Amino acid sequence: MPIYVGIDPGSRITGFGVVAFETGQIRHVDHGCIGSKSGDLGMRLTEIHRDLSQVIARHKPDAVAMEKAFMAQNAHSALVLGQARGVILGACISQNVQVHDYPSTNIKRIVTGDGHASKHKVQFMVRAILELTETPQEDSADALAAAICHCRSGGANP
Repeated sequence: MPIYVGIDPGSRITGFGVVAFETGQIRHVDHGCIGSKSGDLGMRLTEIHRDLSQVIARHKPDAVAMEKAFMAQNAHSALVLGQARGVILGACISQNVQVHDYPSTNIKRIVTGDGHASKHKVQFMVRAILELTETPQEDSADALAAAICHCRSGGANP
């Protein structure tokens, strides 16, 4: 059964979600958040790289689906997000895992039917699609949504 990891990149909190996909069925495997809101940027990026590398090593995914970079509110935010994406890409590439980027509007449209859905609606739909007993935290829900998008958009071919 193919395994896919979805990632919601962030410099403070990076969400991850792991799903299994076979014959059109998507099954929840794992999800969580990596990082912390404190510490300098270098420490946070190191923590994201280390912890995401462990997630990848533990689940051995066939591919990773990640939200494509978007124009941030300001140049500094865009630079910091780019650095986080860089360590995420490094963690994936170092373990020979291919990364697929999806625009956030595509992820939301595929998961909720609305490309501009609220975070709450994404959380609700992820919980319903994966039949979870609890609603995942926003960053984890966004990561799971990216993995679901990969499965439903033809990126995953079991």
